[in-house]
Amino acid sequence: MRKFDFIVISSGSGLEVSADVSDAGWSVAIIEEGPFGGTCLNRGCIPSKMFIHCADVMQTIENAAAFGIHAKVESIDWQFIVKRAFEEVDADAAMVEHGNRQSENIEVFKGRGRFTGPKTLVVDIPGSSEEELTAETILIAAGTRPWVPEIPGLDQTPYITSDEALRLPEQPKKLTIIGGGYIAAELAHFFGALGTEVTIIHRRDLMLREEDTDVSRRFTEIYQRRFNMVLDAQVESVSSLAGEITVEVTTPDGKQSITSDTLLMATSRVPNTDILEVGKTGVETNERGYIDTNEFLETNVPGIWALGDIVGRYLLKHNANLEAAYASNNILEPDHQAAVDYHAMPHAVFASPQVASVGMTEREAEGRGAHYVTSTYAYSDTAYGASIEDKDGFVKVLADPESGEILGCHIIGTDAATLIQEATNVMRVRGGVDAITQSIYVHPALPEVMQRAVGQLPV
Repeated sequence: MRKFDFIVISSGSGLEVSADVSDAGWSVAIIEEGPFGGTCLNRGCIPSKMFIHCADVMQTIENAAAFGIHAKVESIDWQFIVKRAFEEVDADAAMVEHGNRQSENIEVFKGRGRFTGPKTLVVDIPGSSEEELTAETILIAAGTRPWVPEIPGLDQTPYITSDEALRLPEQPKKLTIIGGGYIAAELAHFFGALGTEVTIIHRRDLMLREEDTDVSRRFTEIYQRRFNMVLDAQVESVSSLAGEITVEVTTPDGKQSITSDTLLMATSRVPNTDILEVGKTGVETNERGYIDTNEFLETNVPGIWALGDIVGRYLLKHNANLEAAYASNNILEPDHQAAVDYHAMPHAVFASPQVASVGMTEREAEGRGAHYVTSTYAYSDTAYGASIEDKDGFVKVLADPESGEILGCHIIGTDAATLIQEATNVMRVRGGVDAITQSIYVHPALPEVMQRAVGQLPV
């Protein structure tokens, strides 16, 4: 059995912690089955945004006539789009792995790890014998994977998840997406903008149901204009014959048969705790399989820590990075531990339109019995919003009427992922509406829509 001071499972945000403890002189083992960099770099946020930018460029060309510019797309080089994204991604992953292998205090174990006892693991290394490892301090940062529901016929039908969607060798002609969350929204935009005929099947009446209801409703309306949307749908079965995939659904309007050449399951994600066999450590998980930690990110087993998606608080890369900074401090400075401050955690959906949010939705505010006021301002009522012809975008803000503290902000429209940062920065320091209304905004620029929305609040 090999003994180390510190073991980290997976090579995403946990590498920030392993670098810090290595710099402190600890011996470190990194267990990673796949490419270094985690889901974000290899299968998620980084390559997907490179693909989505291509879709945005395509949409710009298609909408150019609204501005008196008549343009057309001659062709789409699918192989180039895929190659452009993954040449960079794969190179970055290789560079991260090489850097860690060169570190004096770090040893890399390339294989699947699983717990065999409270602080012992076995790493199944392909083409080699098993390695048994132990450490007094272990960080579990092994993330999540796509969840696929049990649907009659699915086990005999070819399908893809988000893990495979961005590495398809050929562009689908017709794509059926089952799901209505951010993955479904982003991939529908990408494939649809590039010419794939997209059908979205969703069991709810609105897409992006976790967003503020006004945003969800507007987003769904826009997607109904862009794609074939089958809402309030119960998937009964799937089948495949001669390269054609059929999905049978039941809706309030009756039964439908939807055919395509490619089926994408974008339903949900599950933590990798079962693969790791974390139960053998004594580490407690919740009813969904996510690891329970205290406010310092330590589990119920002293010396075993967890962060990122496998904890399940926020399935966001920037959240994992935040937790990594706290984990490093709390592991290395046990006498000066700090509770993770999750206040004002933003997120964004890089679809078309973009969606971004921070803080409470109006639904959450009502559920908590919070005293609040709200204001909504349309992009098109600003000079820049009108100039770019964004007729659907808006900013919605919630605030405490007495203190003026901003409680939440929700945006749909052009550059929403950028605009949300202003509200986030103010909320992060528990600031109020004055921080925005009394600032000076460039005119005419899109951020004025934020100032106008906040300025209308009756506080």
